[in-house]
Amino acid sequence: MKAITKIFYFHVVLLLLAGCGGNTNGEPATEASEDNTVSEQAPKGTTETDESKSTSEREEQDMENTNNSSEESTQTKSNSDASETTNDQQGKETLSDYSSQEIEYARVWLQLGANQDIDGLYVNYMPAGTPLNPDDETSGTYPEDVIQLAGSRLVDGSVTYSGNGDGTINVYNVPLRWDGNYPAGEDFYSEIINNTELVPIDVGDDKEVIRLIKLLNVES
Repeated sequence: MKAITKIFYFHVVLLLLAGCGGNTNGEPATEASEDNTVSEQAPKGTTETDESKSTSEREEQDMENTNNSSEESTQTKSNSDASETTNDQQGKETLSDYSSQEIEYARVWLQLGANQDIDGLYVNYMPAGTPLNPDDETSGTYPEDVIQLAGSRLVDGSVTYSGNGDGTINVYNVPLRWDGNYPAGEDFYSEIINNTELVPIDVGDDKEVIRLIKLLNVES
């Protein structure tokens, strides 16, 4: 009986030892499995970090591109505005850019010129003492300095006048070219000199005045 009991205890001890050995071998397996899991998860975390970094970099680049585009657009608009301003300034000429004599010539022709559709406005200055008709020996002379305005053609007509400096002029009724029988006689010319017409000159339209000023050709 004692022998049987000893054998029984011996088998129990063996079973316990076998169980302890199995547990010891199982634990490293579990740890190895956990290590493998961590190892597999580590790259995923790294990938997520890289993707986050890449996304952040793209956002920064997009923002930089947007800022650059905005700056370029602002600069382009600024250049365009400056160009438009320059063009406007060049297109808006004023009478202050011209002399009082040029303005006078243009205004006189604008009001009294027979033909406004001219390709040139010629200005001839004649001092006092100049004969009204150089081809007639009986011609009287201008008692004052006069200005003769004319187009490039006879059909354009002419205006001969003296300025009074107050916005009015004295207009002489003389042609650009004299035709008729000479000598006409002193009385004929005296009547012209004594019957000048006092004409107040309107300021006219600035654009038209400037247009005529640009057609001026002042003879020396």
